[in-house]
Formats: sequence, structure tokens, C-alpha cells
Amino acid sequence: EVQLVESGGGLVQAGGSLRLSCAASGFTFDDYAIGWFRQAPGKEREGVSCISSSDGSTYYADSVKGRFTISSDNAKNTVYLQMNSLKPEDTAVYYCAAAFGVATMSPLGYDYWGQGTQVTVSS
Repeated sequence: EVQLVESGGGLVQAGGSLRLSCAASGFTFDDYAIGWFRQAPGKEREGVSCISSSDGSTYYADSVKGRFTISSDNAKNTVYLQMNSLKPEDTAVYYCAAAFGVATMSPLGYDYWGQGTQVTVSS
């Protein structure tokens, strides 16, 4: 059974940091790209960052470049999203997802999704 379990969300003040984790199981981790997406109330789900587990290529949305860092621990089948200098506009439910093959920032390319973790940034 494929599982993606996010953790690490919470409430933080603007300027603070959080680290999200996505623990994956039930599929060959090295064959998949892992993406982080977020969805704020009333808005569409958007790509935040993604990483190719095979070669480590990373991609970021313009809105988070320089503030967020994605990384992968293939030995633990876990992907992390380090979020620094958080802003109130980063408030959303954050999801991780797995896509077979090439990493993409489009949610349409993903096969499996986690349940999401809430990130709230207060001003």
C-alpha cells in the first residue's frame, strides 16, 4: 500500500521557520519524484517545490526561491521541506505527492498524495 505521511506543520510567527517531512512507503522511492504543494482556502493547489529522487534535481516556485529548501534522504525514503523566513501568505495546507519518473511542478503529474499538514504563519 502506497503511503505518504506529512508532518512538521504548525503555527509560527512571520520570519520564523518550519521543517516539513514526507515519509514515503509502498513504492520504489528512487523511481519517483516527490513534490510539495500547498492549498490556501479559496485558492487552487500550487506547486511549491519538487525533487527527483534519482538524480536530486530540484525545482522551486518563484514565490519560495531563496527561502525554502527541499532535500531527500533516500535511505529513509523521506523528503524534507525546510521553510525559512515564513510569510503570512505561506499559510496553507501543505501536501507531498509522488510522481513516477520526471519531477514536475504541476499537481496533474502526481500519482499519490499525502493527507496534508497545516502551516499557519501569523503576522
